[in-house]
Amino acid sequence: MNPDPRNLVSYSDVRELRGPLMILGETQGVGWDEFATVEVDGGDERHGLVLEVDGEETVLQVLEGTGGLQPGGISVRFQGKPLHIPVGPQWLGRVCNGRGVPLDGGPPVTSETSEPVSGWPLNPVYRIPPQEAVITGVSAIDALTTLVRGQKLPIFSVPGLPHLTLATQLAAQSRTGGRNFRVVFAAMGMTHADIAYVRDRLEERSAAGELVLLLNAADDPVIERILTPRIALSIAEHLAYEEGSDVLVVMSDMTSYAEAVREVSAARKEIPARRGYPGYLYSDLATLYERCGRVQGREGSVTVVPVLTMPSGDMTHPVPDLTGYITEGQIVLSPDIDARGIYPPVDVLSSLSRLMRSGAGKGRTREDHLDVAAQVLAAMARARQASELAELVGQAALGEADRAYIEFRSVVEEKLLNQGRDEYRSLDETLSIAWTALAVLPRRELSMLSPELLDRYLPGPIGGARL
Repeated sequence: MNPDPRNLVSYSDVRELRGPLMILGETQGVGWDEFATVEVDGGDERHGLVLEVDGEETVLQVLEGTGGLQPGGISVRFQGKPLHIPVGPQWLGRVCNGRGVPLDGGPPVTSETSEPVSGWPLNPVYRIPPQEAVITGVSAIDALTTLVRGQKLPIFSVPGLPHLTLATQLAAQSRTGGRNFRVVFAAMGMTHADIAYVRDRLEERSAAGELVLLLNAADDPVIERILTPRIALSIAEHLAYEEGSDVLVVMSDMTSYAEAVREVSAARKEIPARRGYPGYLYSDLATLYERCGRVQGREGSVTVVPVLTMPSGDMTHPVPDLTGYITEGQIVLSPDIDARGIYPPVDVLSSLSRLMRSGAGKGRTREDHLDVAAQVLAAMARARQASELAELVGQAALGEADRAYIEFRSVVEEKLLNQGRDEYRSLDETLSIAWTALAVLPRRELSMLSPELLDRYLPGPIGGARL
């Protein structure tokens, strides 16, 4: 195969270095998203991607940043194609930085197959609706906001909450019944202490050859942060659709990713939209989140769990707001619940899995699952009202039913929602705890459960007989 003639041409008309961007003049035949090699006299080779082409002027984003570069002594060679990465099972068990360069002391990942990091557009006609639950071992998720194979379900948090702990727990212990299960964990903008925690927590799964770690530190180049989730998804797509595995992609923290997009947008002098983010942030996030799912004729699936922190807990902030439009529900972590010492601090009344009915219930998880979840959520809503009333008139002035609902909420939070940070609970264990909590309430209050289910699963009442 003849090489692209442009690979033999070097361009050295560097007109401007602006943040992570390089402006080149007198270029010809260059395309958007094209990959380039930046050669520096007396320095290490760098790499870049084409962001914009205007006549003979090309805007290039340098992956390693432009720090230490001067306009003279630089030559750029374009590769004639977008950035590709090798894909395949060779990634499993590897620990790399955000660009896929090994951090584990091993050799570079190689493969006979490579794919563009931007992925390939998927025809919606060939998508299959997500089905079958992903059992995470976390009761708050498995019981009430079930994650479904092929779903995109984000975790909304605020700084200071244990969202990274929850994300690593999901990556360490999630599984699907009787299938090859793989995890790709993409960390973006993390401190070195957090990266050390992630590597330590996921060491067992990595050693088992079931995990790929891509770790972008806060002091790494900002452009690398934009590539990290795309590389992770390209690896996951091949493992799922070519190797037949169910792949869970955990991406944390998407707010750091969005801030990197904003920084590059500002360097390009684009007109900002809400809170300084570019107007195309919605479509940019969609190009990531929509790369999950199941495909007709293929065995595997890609399930995406993005983690994002909401500045000041503001759910109307552009990142969580736009994420909510694209994804299929959300798991919301609450500072108030965290202050009561409950882990994970999931606010079940603000959380939702829109595809839960596709992956839970008879023939999928257990026949009582959906009805139990509905009853627990309805009772938690009633318990919140009873607690607010108790603050006004005192708990002694409440009726017997309201006091039972307050007791029910305590049992749910302390027994069902609260669990160890490395504790795995089977779905049967989780639902058994949920039934134990429901036994606190008078049977007449369990109107969302059929008499058959009550007779089969409801344990004896707690604290004496209740009618």
